[in-house]
Amino acid sequence: MTQPSDRLDLTPPERELIRREFCRRFGQDPALADGIFLRLWRTGPRAGQPKIPKAMEGLIARGLMAVSAEPPTILGTRAHFTPAGYEALRRLLADRRAMDPERYGHLRRELGLGPPGEDRAV
Repeated sequence: MTQPSDRLDLTPPERELIRREFCRRFGQDPALADGIFLRLWRTGPRAGQPKIPKAMEGLIARGLMAVSAEPPTILGTRAHFTPAGYEALRRLLADRRAMDPERYGHLRRELGLGPPGEDRAV
């Protein structure tokens, strides 16, 4: 797998992870501030540690995401975007082809990029 040339460029699997995790579910728009839920390993040598999706490993390695420092609950823990990760998201959301402004308008508003149909420089 090729790494992005700029550490803020997201790979296709990373973009797909973000699309999947932050699309509308059950009529609710997930908030970036809530992060991404991670389940925990139940058995084996990694019992109690978070299960990190393959696509998220690169985000963590490049400092765009961090696993929560809070102790995990019985169900799991969360990964949150770092300031650099929020900047990478702004760049991603600026590309209308990568993230549909209508479908992901809630992310644009949360990052202060304006309403879904508005074209403005980031």
